[in-house]
Amino acid sequence: MELKILDIKGNYTDRKIEFNEKFFGKKSYDHSIYLEIKRYLSAQRQGTHKSKERGDLSGSTRKLHRQKGTGGSRKGDIKNPLFRGGGRIFGPRPRHYFEKINKLTKNLVKKTIIGYKLKENKVKIIEDFQLKIPKTKFILKILKFLKLENKKSLMIIGKPNKNLYLSSRNLKNFKLLNVNELNSYSLLNSLYIIFSENSMKKIYEILNN
Repeated sequence: MELKILDIKGNYTDRKIEFNEKFFGKKSYDHSIYLEIKRYLSAQRQGTHKSKERGDLSGSTRKLHRQKGTGGSRKGDIKNPLFRGGGRIFGPRPRHYFEKINKLTKNLVKKTIIGYKLKENKVKIIEDFQLKIPKTKFILKILKFLKLENKKSLMIIGKPNKNLYLSSRNLKNFKLLNVNELNSYSLLNSLYIIFSENSMKKIYEILNN
């Protein structure tokens, strides 16, 4: 399989990149994709939730009434969880939602998703370009030439570029990442993937490690 490289106006150039189908694999790794997406979304959670339990409340620890002889149930202090304003029983505590997945599996999932996009013709490769100043209209023009104006798309560049980031951060259906930031969730969550020529070369290096 091979893809021709486009210029920033959406025209085909003489250059092309060949894809080895064995590189992406032909097996189904749907469960691995599920585990990786679950891991990624869990890692986005702050885990700072906290409710006050009985020991966290301020108040008297005096026993409200004697144990026996009142005809009512036995009670402890005013911080009893059964009372209004009392502590919460087994409330949430700060925790980490980290789930470990092997690096081999992570790379395998990225390969599989990119392979799916290639089969569906949802991958485009454009030549490398630079911006001297941030300019959102420039990014919009590129998307217009590629016919991806209102479609959810992800652009992957070879190295961090501040001007490109500032130009694209306000666009609703567009996301810009460099190769080192590439993750499975962003790949799967985008309808189209746009690789820069330089980033495509680094993809092979990263996914083969």
